[in-house]
Amino acid sequence: MTSTVHSILCDGQWIKSQGTTTFQAVNPTTEETLPGIFPVSPWDEIDAVINVAAETSREMRGWPGTRFAEFLEAYANAIEARAELLVETAHAETGLAKSPRLKDGELPRTTNQLRQAANSARTESWRVPTIDTAANIRSMFGAIGPVVVFGPNNFPYAYNGIAGGDFAAAIAAGNPVIAKGHPCHPETTRIFAEAALEAIQATGMPRGLVQLIYRTSHEDGVKLVSDERIGAVGYTGARQTGLKLKAAADAAGKPIYLELSSINPVFMLKGALKERTAALADEFTGSCLMATGQFCTNPGLVIVPAGELGEGIIAAVAERFSKAAVGTMLSAGVRESFGIGVRTILDAGASLVTGGQSGGGKGVCFQNTLMRVSGRQFLANPHVFQTEAFGNGSLFVVADSVEQMVEIGELLEGNLTGGIYSDTAGSDDADYALIEKVLRIKVGRLLNDKMPTGVAVSSAMNHGGPFPATGHPGFTAVGFPASITRFGMLQSYDAVRPHRLPSVLQSKNPGGVWRRINGEWSTADVT
Repeated sequence: MTSTVHSILCDGQWIKSQGTTTFQAVNPTTEETLPGIFPVSPWDEIDAVINVAAETSREMRGWPGTRFAEFLEAYANAIEARAELLVETAHAETGLAKSPRLKDGELPRTTNQLRQAANSARTESWRVPTIDTAANIRSMFGAIGPVVVFGPNNFPYAYNGIAGGDFAAAIAAGNPVIAKGHPCHPETTRIFAEAALEAIQATGMPRGLVQLIYRTSHEDGVKLVSDERIGAVGYTGARQTGLKLKAAADAAGKPIYLELSSINPVFMLKGALKERTAALADEFTGSCLMATGQFCTNPGLVIVPAGELGEGIIAAVAERFSKAAVGTMLSAGVRESFGIGVRTILDAGASLVTGGQSGGGKGVCFQNTLMRVSGRQFLANPHVFQTEAFGNGSLFVVADSVEQMVEIGELLEGNLTGGIYSDTAGSDDADYALIEKVLRIKVGRLLNDKMPTGVAVSSAMNHGGPFPATGHPGFTAVGFPASITRFGMLQSYDAVRPHRLPSVLQSKNPGGVWRRINGEWSTADVT
């Protein structure tokens, strides 16, 4: 085992950390400690990184979006040149399948996100330039300042603090990024940092555009997000940690965008079950057990009608769960948290249908777990029965009537997604309308006849939702240009002389940018 501690990336250089505490990742499949040793950065080191980011932010003020677009595109190319190494490394650190998950799915999604963000930066579309000629007032979104990005454990590429969607959005908005790595996949993150540094050098960007620290103490993490030099924060991860960071950022007046937790309720109506119970059982099982259930869009709560139809889908899913292979979890911590969630739900009165115990597969694992409660039980204790069990399990709620389904819907917490399955002949339409009315305001993305697992990188996507799914219901973490405005500030120009205006607000329209002129969208010049 090597005794060398990996350096942090600060101001364009790999610098030896002054931290005295270190950590190592663990291969969850073999449960062996991996050789790389990584530092926990002390505050003096974090302070230096913030100083560099603040200086870089001042240097880049007013820069055109093309500069950031060129970096993002060069970075995507540099990542693709390291694809094989990234796949091997992330597989070892997370246990996620090399193919199709990492190589064919998540890595192309990550480079696609970077290129979509680059396009939005180049076209300036995210700025929403608005011109009122009568009042001579103009506005647009501009860079907010240094952004700190915390990545989660379950997406080593697409949500990585130094490569994922929050990172891409922050850079597209013209901000430097301080990336805080995740201890589950530090070597993967270090490889991304190498690619980012290569892209910085190739495109002539400031050395402090992208910096990396691997880990902080909890106290220093709170200081980081509330520091006066920080513009905004993006966080994806556990609810408890996220809320502590939010409290600190809120107290300091710093915007923080959180993705915390979601159980993604799915309602299955009678007509759909009459029509295709077996198909729904197959679809649900595939969705719930995909990647061992370690998706923020995993269907963790399913509401079905009482009687033969509800019992039929539960039995069909139980059979499939029992026969399906048990996947490897990301870490022992994930397994422990999943077990605690399952026990909490069972202790509250749920019945165990199948699973419920640690083990059953290779490495860090937990049996595929299915639980059930009645609608009456759920309504008596809705908070506990919405406990997130992040992993390969789900809770079925058996409702006595559609009216009870609506009552359940009224008591749901905020979620990223929610879905309703109905029959193709239209017999469920009236029931659908009742449930949709309450579900619509509980979820960021409403699905019909489709499982929630997976998020398309689309300009129309909303990967967000009411608390506790996120910290604010008005923003998305996926999709460009909408996700970029999280890391911008609205800037108004009142009677500013024409030659002093940003180019997108001047009378001559650069590149035919869509602008709102006197309330109408147009690519024309201002007359």
